[in-house]
Amino acid sequence: MNYGQSHAHSIENPEAFWAEQARQVAWYRAPDTTLETLADGTHRWFGDGLLNSSYLALDYQIEQGRGDQTALIYDSPVSYNKVRYSFNELRDEVARLAGLLRQLGVEKGDGVVIYMPMVPQALMAMLACARLGAVHSVVFGGFAANELALRIDDAKPRLLLTASCGLEFDRVIEYKPLVDKALELARHQPQQVLVLQRPQAVAQLQVGRDLDWQDALVGVQPADPVPVASSDPLYIMYTSGTTGRPKGIVRDNGGNAVALIFCMTTVYGLQPGDVWWGISDVGWVVGHSMIVYGPLMAGCTTVLYEGKPIRTPDAGSYWRVIEEHRVNALFCAPTAMRAIRKADPDGELIKSRDLSSIRHLFMAGEKLDSSTHEWLEQLTGKPVLDHWWQTETGWPVTAPCIGLEGHRPGPGSSNRAVPGYDVQILGELGELLGPGEQGSVVIALPLPPGCSQTLWNDHPRYLDAYLHSFPGYFHTGDGGYVDGEGFVYIMGRTDDVINVAGHRLSTGEMEDLVGQHPAVAECAVIGVHDDIKGQVPLGMIVLKDGIEESAVQLQGEMVALVRERIGALACLQRIVVVKRLPKTRSGKILRAVLRKIADGETFTPPSTIDDPAILAEISSALGRSL
Repeated sequence: MNYGQSHAHSIENPEAFWAEQARQVAWYRAPDTTLETLADGTHRWFGDGLLNSSYLALDYQIEQGRGDQTALIYDSPVSYNKVRYSFNELRDEVARLAGLLRQLGVEKGDGVVIYMPMVPQALMAMLACARLGAVHSVVFGGFAANELALRIDDAKPRLLLTASCGLEFDRVIEYKPLVDKALELARHQPQQVLVLQRPQAVAQLQVGRDLDWQDALVGVQPADPVPVASSDPLYIMYTSGTTGRPKGIVRDNGGNAVALIFCMTTVYGLQPGDVWWGISDVGWVVGHSMIVYGPLMAGCTTVLYEGKPIRTPDAGSYWRVIEEHRVNALFCAPTAMRAIRKADPDGELIKSRDLSSIRHLFMAGEKLDSSTHEWLEQLTGKPVLDHWWQTETGWPVTAPCIGLEGHRPGPGSSNRAVPGYDVQILGELGELLGPGEQGSVVIALPLPPGCSQTLWNDHPRYLDAYLHSFPGYFHTGDGGYVDGEGFVYIMGRTDDVINVAGHRLSTGEMEDLVGQHPAVAECAVIGVHDDIKGQVPLGMIVLKDGIEESAVQLQGEMVALVRERIGALACLQRIVVVKRLPKTRSGKILRAVLRKIADGETFTPPSTIDDPAILAEISSALGRSL
C-alpha cells in the first residue's frame, strides 16, 4: 500500500486500519474490541486484549529465532566501556532483575521510579518493571533533587532504582546525594532504594533502606512475564507544565506496542536484524520509544550511547559509532548536529569514517534549520529527514514514511501526517484554516494507539490541557500551518514551555524561582533563539524600589537558584534588568512580544499594550533596535 492509500484508510476507518496493525502483535489474548469512545471524549484501544511489553521486546524475539542476535549495544566513551547483549542474555538479565523487584515487594500496578544514567541496567530496569506489570517512571539523571522529589510524590513508587553516579564529559556526577536530598524533600517514601555502584564513585548506603544492586541479585530466581490488560499503564513520563507542576503522561501497554511496531517499520523502514540508534536519554520519551520498546519489539539491535556529540572525545564520536556498529538508521535532535557542526564545520572528522551502513538520519525534538540540514546531507551523502512528535503522542505525528511507497520528503517542513493522525490547523475561534494559514496545530479525534489518553492521577487536567480548547480535537500546543500538498510546518510552542536542546522546560517554573529573589519585584522568562540549543531561557527582571544590587551579582544568584532547583539543563544564564515589562491593559505580560524583540523579529505592537513606549526601552536593554 502506498502512503496516500494508507493515510486515507487510517482516517476514514481507523477501527479497521488499527485492527489490521494489531495483528502484528503477539497477544496473550487478542482483543475483540478495537476502539471504544468514552463519555469524556477520550478513547480506549484494544481494551480487552492481554499482553506483556517485556515479553514482546525479548521472549517473543527469542521465539522467532533471534536469541543469538545482538539486542543491545552499550557504547560509553565516557567510561571507556563497550558491551553487547544478545536477546538471550538481555532476557535473562531482565528476568532476574524482575525476580528481585518481586522479592522486594513490587507487583502488578505498583509504581517504580528509575533515576539512572545511560547504562544497560537502566534499560533492564524498565523492562523488568514491564515484565511484572509494574508502572515505571524514569526521571532524567540531570534533574535536581527538588524535581525528583516532585515526581516521587506524584508517582508514589514502592521502590526507587538509581546508580551511584553519572558521567558527563570528564565530570563525575554523584546521584546518591541527590536521591537522599530528594527523599528528604518528598512526602512519599519508597520502601527501599536499589543502588547500582559504579567504579567512578561509590555511594554510601543507608542501612535498612538502601540495597547494593549486584549483591541483591545473588541467588534471585527469574520472573516470567505477567499478562496485563492493553489499557493498563506501562509507564509515566513527566513533562514540564506551564504551572511548574509536572504532568505525568501515561502510556498504556497495548496501544504503545501496536503503534511502535507499526512505526518502526512504516516510518523508519526498519526490519528485524537492523541496527538502530536512538540518540537520546531514557529519561525522555525518545528513550522509551526509540531506544527501548520500539527497536526491541521490532526485532532490531538498539544502541545505548553514554556520551555526547562533542568532547567524548571529539566531534567525530557519532561517526565512529555508526562505522563501528554498522548503524542502519538513527534518530537525533538537531541540537547535537549543530554542536558537531560548530566544532567541525568542514566535516573533517566525517570524511575519515565509513558511513556506508547508514540509510537515513532522522531529526526531531525541535525545528531542523535549513543550514544544518544542508550541511549534514552534503557531508554524509545520506537523506536527512525531519519529523515531529511529542511526549504526549509517544511516536511520530508527521514524518516521511520510509516503509510506504509514494513517500517523499518535504524539505523545510516536518513532512506529512503519519497514517493514523489527522492533522488540522485551527484559528482562535476554532475555525478550520486553509493551506498556508498559520494557527494552532491540532489532531482530530480519535488519537491513534500509543497516544496518551490521561495524566497520572489527574484526568481533569488532561481534559483541560488537551481536549477542551477545541472540542473534537487534541490541542498539541504548537503553532504552524499545512501547505497545499499536506506538508506540516511547525513554527513553535503556543504556550510558555520552551525547547532547550530537545528538552521541554517550563519558563513558568523558572519565573517562579527568579521571582522568589528578595530583590525582584516582577519578572518574565522567555525562550529565545540559540544557534546550538534551539532555544535558551532569558530572564527579564524589574527590581524593587531602592534595590541597588549589581546586575552581575543578581544574575549569578538567580542562575545558581534555577540550577539548584531545576538542574543545569535549564541553561538559564542571562538575566537582564529592565525598568518595566510590557503588558496588556488587563495586566498580562506580553511574552510573545518580548520573544520577538529578543530574537530581532519584526512585529506590530498589539493594540492591547498599555504603553507602547516601553518597547523601545526593552529593545535598548536587550541590545536590539526596533
